Amino acid sequence: MRLTVASGVAAFAAAFLLYPLFQGGSWFWSSLGAVLAVMAAGLLSSRLSLPAWAAPLVALLAVWVYLTAAFASAKAWALVVPTRGSVVELGRLLGVGWADIQRFAAPVPETEGITLLTAGGVALIAIAVDLLAARLRKAALAGLPLLALATVPATILPDPISWPAFILAALGFIGLLIADGRERVGHWGRAVLVRRTTRATSSRPEARTSADTSGLRLSGKRIGFAAIVLAVLVPALLPAMEPVSFFTFGVGGSGSGRGNSISIPSPIASLKGQLELPERRVVLTYANNDDKPRYLRIYALDTFDGQQFGMTEPKGAPQNRTDNGPLPAPPGLGSEPKVKTVTTDIRISDEITKLQFLPLPYPPRQIQIDGDWRADVDTLMVFSTRDEASGAEYEVTTSEPEPTPDLLDSLSETRPSVDPRFLRLPDNLPPEIAELATTLTANAKTDYDAAVKLQEFFTGGDFTYTLSTQGHGNSALRDFLLRDRAGYCEQFAASMAVLARLVGIPSRVAIGYTGGTKVGDRWQVGTNDSHSWPELYFEGVGWLPFEPTPAGSAGQGSARVPEYTQPRPEATGEASTPTPGSTSSSADEPVDPQARRNPRELDREGVVATGGLPTDDSMPLIGQIGIGAAALLLVLLIPAGLRLITRNRRVRTLGWKVSEPSDDLTARIASKSGGGHPSVAAAWAELDDVLYDYGMARQLSETPRALARRLTQQYEFDADSAAAITAIASAVERVLFARDPGQIGPLRKDLRQVRQALAATVSRGRRLRAVLLPPSTLRRLRGLGERLLDGFDLLENIRLRRTSAQKGS
Repeated sequence: MRLTVASGVAAFAAAFLLYPLFQGGSWFWSSLGAVLAVMAAGLLSSRLSLPAWAAPLVALLAVWVYLTAAFASAKAWALVVPTRGSVVELGRLLGVGWADIQRFAAPVPETEGITLLTAGGVALIAIAVDLLAARLRKAALAGLPLLALATVPATILPDPISWPAFILAALGFIGLLIADGRERVGHWGRAVLVRRTTRATSSRPEARTSADTSGLRLSGKRIGFAAIVLAVLVPALLPAMEPVSFFTFGVGGSGSGRGNSISIPSPIASLKGQLELPERRVVLTYANNDDKPRYLRIYALDTFDGQQFGMTEPKGAPQNRTDNGPLPAPPGLGSEPKVKTVTTDIRISDEITKLQFLPLPYPPRQIQIDGDWRADVDTLMVFSTRDEASGAEYEVTTSEPEPTPDLLDSLSETRPSVDPRFLRLPDNLPPEIAELATTLTANAKTDYDAAVKLQEFFTGGDFTYTLSTQGHGNSALRDFLLRDRAGYCEQFAASMAVLARLVGIPSRVAIGYTGGTKVGDRWQVGTNDSHSWPELYFEGVGWLPFEPTPAGSAGQGSARVPEYTQPRPEATGEASTPTPGSTSSSADEPVDPQARRNPRELDREGVVATGGLPTDDSMPLIGQIGIGAAALLLVLLIPAGLRLITRNRRVRTLGWKVSEPSDDLTARIASKSGGGHPSVAAAWAELDDVLYDYGMARQLSETPRALARRLTQQYEFDADSAAAITAIASAVERVLFARDPGQIGPLRKDLRQVRQALAATVSRGRRLRAVLLPPSTLRRLRGLGERLLDGFDLLENIRLRRTSAQKGS
């Protein structure tokens, strides 16, 4: 039964690793209940002595009953017994939960489906651990299902596993191993007892005792604690190492050769993953005929379900292949606005993997690229089901409208002929958000005027750019708009798109990259330029980008506000001077790396500006290795520093008392010399450490006089060294045994003479080790660790039990 309980504790301790994946704590209590159900089933199986194959079946039945009571009690008989209706309800929740985890980015919100999936998954892990450890007696193999729990956050989250959670999970596994060891050793047999010959003992039956496993438990605990400490400290001291192709962009897909379908995970999760990368990596470079930066769109998210924006699966007909000529006409673009034709040459980095959509300026009209690439008619996204964009070089021609505020005002009266999905909103949208949209646009005369007011609401200075904001649901949207007002580009883009739909303006969310920075004769786009922005539809010009996200050093560094959304010129004809906080603030202009006051200034994404020179990715790695090596060197020099401090205190401070005696003799000298000769104890303690450092440790039965005689003869001391060691030994004996030790002179000179004589007899390597890694200091540190572990053992062995007298009474 001990192994059953230890297995459950280990499984639940490992489940703590999952906490960064969730917003709330309902998963915790549900998982605890599932583990308790597995433990109860295991205890029942042990009590009934069921075979190993039957215990998992009983555990599955117990988990089924628990999940029914927790999630489908309304459809169960007596709230607990499963029925057909409860089974259907659990199946429905599992389907909803599976869809939710495919849609949300971590940390996911608290939904019944996700909580059910989590509790069920933890229960399966607990059953596997119980089967391996308690039934098959393979406790070491039980670490594999526990490791499966650790791989979930490690593969989903960009951040490393939390060390407190890791320590807790490791302690749970070590406890399981210790319990298994005690079970095995305890079954080796009974200890052989020596019978006493007294009448009282001979008349008593032989007591049954189990083998003493305390020594083995102590060794196992020490090994386990040491392993955990090393696992936590060593990675923290080493520099962060990352593979060259370490980032994956966008919606991956399955690569080439997987038929005519494309996999579309969450683009938003990929967006934040790039923004949180510790180092800037070049994604692509481009050059165009007017030498101006442009946003490069990859995805257009057109559906909003109340939780987040999603993307309708693109459709590319054969006639819309890029090698068949011009792409379909941009939706909504008429003949009213002036159109500018721009040709852009784009080169994608080889390090990008699983990207089957092309980053393009909008709206593209013609693309020259090798491979089977097709355009979606509604959004003009260009994708492939067979090829990937990694290392691609292509040329794109765009027909960009050049609208003016006056033109957009005049077009706002035209009813938009666009798909209704760009205006669709869920019914459960909080009413406070609709009231906010109405308030912000109350004085707007046209749709364009309303769109500008919405943008000014975000860029007016009340919002803060930060990557720490999580969540996509209604509550997160309400908190972002009405309370916290802190987030990154995803929150800004999605919120403005929702507000635009509330006032009748078709909208969608674009995900891609900002224009980047100019490096040489090309524009360079990095991972820190990943961005999301809203696109609003105006009949006659089509889809136009807006920019609600703060720009510059206080936001998304290379974001820029479109010219047609900036304040109009004054009536005098002179251009108005933008005021700080308006949509045309100086922070909205792209930041020139060469013009920054500090070229190494950190922006809000944690990306270091690289200046006007090409990025050398080897330099940060070299710096990290240097920092890690310096930290490791400092740690290795700790024993040497402690040894130096101890020696100085012993030799230079006459009033020093030995606080950590190396043996009983040193302690006796310290206690007897404390009244008048503390320097004798210090000299003897230092001599003892010097001998230990040089590999000449004094034997415990060796008297000071015998030690002096042995060292003098064995190492052939000269007259001065022999006199010095004899003086130290004589002083020690007088302090220990004489009623009145008499006058004892300074021993500093004698100690120095003996240390030099001993150093001359050992090799250079031994002397170097005595300085850098003194064994005497390491011995004290090891002793400190042993005493600490012994303290844990004492705490563990505390029992509330009655004495024999109490039992007899």
